[in-house]
Amino acid sequence: MPAPKAAPTGAAPTADDAEVTQLHELILRSLEDDQAVEVTTIPLKGKSAIADHMVIASGRSTRQVASMAEKIARRVKEELHRSVKIEGLPTADWVLIDAQDVIVHLFRPEVRSFYNLEKMWAFDGDGAPTRPGAAD
Repeated sequence: MPAPKAAPTGAAPTADDAEVTQLHELILRSLEDDQAVEVTTIPLKGKSAIADHMVIASGRSTRQVASMAEKIARRVKEELHRSVKIEGLPTADWVLIDAQDVIVHLFRPEVRSFYNLEKMWAFDGDGAPTRPGAAD
């Protein structure tokens, strides 16, 4: 029996749908626990190769944004045994968390409105951004 082929160098391991859903739900729960503002999910599966979901949320201050990012990273590591990459933590105006299958953008409100990622990443039809818990 031949040995399994290794993933190409630099390629992110692929997760099944259940693992992606678990990761996405963990991130949304963490943001809810930390009282994030205007949490929005943009489904990317089949539309972009970068991730299956993009989550965008705001914090009321740089301190809250940094705290939310650190808690997400810790919870993903503790509960799912996955590591994440974080950028922007020192200034915490805009923090990017790359959890491979889910990309999280955390902003201070004025920075979020300036970049307006929801509009940039909005897809027509069923791929429009959604707020968790919003009626379909």
